[in-house]
Amino acid sequence: MLKSSAIVTAVLAATVSLSSCQMAQMGDTIQNGYVVDEQTLALAPVGSSREQVMLSLGSPSATATFDTEVFYYISQKRTRAVAFMKPSLQEQSILAVYFNKDGEVDRLANYKLEDGNVVDMLSKTTPTGGTEKTFLMRLLSGGVNPAQAAATALGQRRY
Repeated sequence: MLKSSAIVTAVLAATVSLSSCQMAQMGDTIQNGYVVDEQTLALAPVGSSREQVMLSLGSPSATATFDTEVFYYISQKRTRAVAFMKPSLQEQSILAVYFNKDGEVDRLANYKLEDGNVVDMLSKTTPTGGTEKTFLMRLLSGGVNPAQAAATALGQRRY
């Protein structure tokens, strides 16, 4: 009896360890944005026109038009272990194409994750200035009179 329970325990331990190995292999890599290709980048050398850059590299991820016009081509690589987990940023690349006043490429710069801040391309929320309290939070903080809230919900007026 003791020998068979030891075998069952060993089989269960092996199954759990193998399934955890399988879970580790289930991870996926998410590539967002423009992936810089050296051959394509060679089609837009310094001195190229804005139109030639648009034809060879496509539409930029973002633009800046303060002092000189700049096209930004942003690329990110994120990984996650399991489909329901939040992806973590592994690599980020920003190709900046700077134009002079004549609309020609003045210089190219390639920035990596180590060079600056993370650009959040996956955000689906808009940050707000404050928080909105739920009915229960207002009730517990004393901000809601239950009788008045019930009367308002029923469409009755209280004087």
